Amino acid sequence: MAGHYKIILTLFFLGALVSGVSLFSPAENEQQITLRLGHAVDLEHPVHKSLVYFQQQLLEISDGQMDLKIYPSGQLGSERDLIELMQIGSLAMSKVSVGPLEAFVPEMKVFSLPYVFDDNDHFWRVVKSDLGQELLLSPLSAELRGLAFFDEGSRSFYTCPKPIASPDDLGGMKIRTMKSQSAVSLMVELGASATPISFGELYTALQQGVVDGAENSPITYFKARHYEICKNFTLDEHNTIPGILMMSEIVWGKLTPQQKTWLQAAVEQTIPFQKDLWASETQVALDALEAAGINIIYPDKTPFQESVVNFKRSFSGTPVGDILDRIEEKR
Repeated sequence: MAGHYKIILTLFFLGALVSGVSLFSPAENEQQITLRLGHAVDLEHPVHKSLVYFQQQLLEISDGQMDLKIYPSGQLGSERDLIELMQIGSLAMSKVSVGPLEAFVPEMKVFSLPYVFDDNDHFWRVVKSDLGQELLLSPLSAELRGLAFFDEGSRSFYTCPKPIASPDDLGGMKIRTMKSQSAVSLMVELGASATPISFGELYTALQQGVVDGAENSPITYFKARHYEICKNFTLDEHNTIPGILMMSEIVWGKLTPQQKTWLQAAVEQTIPFQKDLWASETQVALDALEAAGINIIYPDKTPFQESVVNFKRSFSGTPVGDILDRIEEKR
């Protein structure tokens, strides 16, 4: 009989692990739940630090009845892998970039368009509006639930062989992009040769000359140590692609109303913390890059903006174009 009981108990815990949720009862009348959360950045990245803060808030708000088990640094796979794990309920939560998400949710493509937001204030007005909430819930069709947008700054070019001061300088250059059709199309529009490469392979690709440069935020450029190879950083800020804190809709459906309330309250506490941390660490990264002798270029953005006008107009009359119009109304 004891052996039979052990088999049942083992199967229970295996089932909880596969579902992305671990359950155990410290007392007869109390159920504790641990949600598994995976992400792709390292332990020193502000996104990871923000998720640790989120974990602390969840524990405090729930009086220890809800917890997170965080799997950082791509332990559970790429961002696309994490999205697919959430879709089948094998992972409860993740923070992913909106870029890879557009393959699952076409509406998210709007964030990959160039110069969508005037500045950071415009970005936050949009994501905190009704439109922002609609975009957060648009992944429901793919069994995914957006909980919050994370500020991940604006993307700018860094290059090895020569600096970029205008769109003309990009002609013929091989620029690494995310594996996103919108990102590829944008590089082509700017005259560059778009080369999709996974982020984990990018350092070596830059080192070996497979690509001439890439584009990302100052924080990522600095923390990934890509400045050791590419010494030119052009702050053209051509697009603002946020992160998104997501949850498996399958796992969400298994939570009690009280657990959902705790989770949402912890998310609300985390958003301003993440926003402030990103801003402060961006300045730290820029100061460190300047101290390292990096050629930081502050170009006139007007030629970059003018070069993509027709590209943005090509979305007119489409669902993405309609969202873009609504974003522009909030300027």
